Amino acid sequence: MTATAAGARVPGGRSASSRARTIAGWALRLALAAVFAGAGLAKVAGDAAMVEMFADIGAGQWLRYVVGCCELLAVVGLLVPRLVGAAATGLVLLMTGATLTNVLVLGVGPALTIALLVVAAGLAWARRDDVRAMVPGRRHGRPAPDQEESPWT
Repeated sequence: MTATAAGARVPGGRSASSRARTIAGWALRLALAAVFAGAGLAKVAGDAAMVEMFADIGAGQWLRYVVGCCELLAVVGLLVPRLVGAAATGLVLLMTGATLTNVLVLGVGPALTIALLVVAAGLAWARRDDVRAMVPGRRHGRPAPDQEESPWT
């Protein structure tokens, strides 16, 4: 059986639109992982351009290693379905810092970092229930039955 109309079933019992969303999600994750793998490796390996950029930032080369390692950890997270939401959330934070650094410290246009931030934010939003499930004592975004509801959740 093949899908010819929206919502039609494909072999395996999933709708064609669900399968398309899955494929699009993986394509987006792989593309984002490729970008951050290249950037993270360049930072950790000490690419001359990265060393110069972090020297211009003025925080020291230790920051280059920290950012590079965070990017590489995010790549792993993007490839593990259960960790996608957390990895994307981390990338949102990283790209927020990168955008502010580009504008306020380096005087560089923030177009690339904003684009990466938007893509990561979309992934983080789509997988927000996965992130909520990682919070101890919470199941599926709700407090465990033996815990009191907090005004901060």
